[in-house]
Amino acid sequence: MSRRLTITVALNERHRRIGDSHPKAKLSDREVELVLQLHAQGWTYERLRRKFGVSKSGIAWICRGERRGQTPAFFREVPVKRGR
Repeated sequence: MSRRLTITVALNERHRRIGDSHPKAKLSDREVELVLQLHAQGWTYERLRRKFGVSKSGIAWICRGERRGQTPAFFREVPVKRGR
């Protein structure tokens, strides 16, 4: 009998994926933590943009709490898609 591989994903209160489990996430949750720490230490948006390879506006949204600021309300197991 084959066993299905699953991963645990974080969901918000509307049951939508958040954080690095979102399919369009460019940064991991750990990288977002690091962005916030470095910004608190005085790093500019431009310097952070170059280090992490994302847009300056994306960095600004994270630092201002407009993106990636949600706390998981639920977790769900989802199957892992296997490549052919």
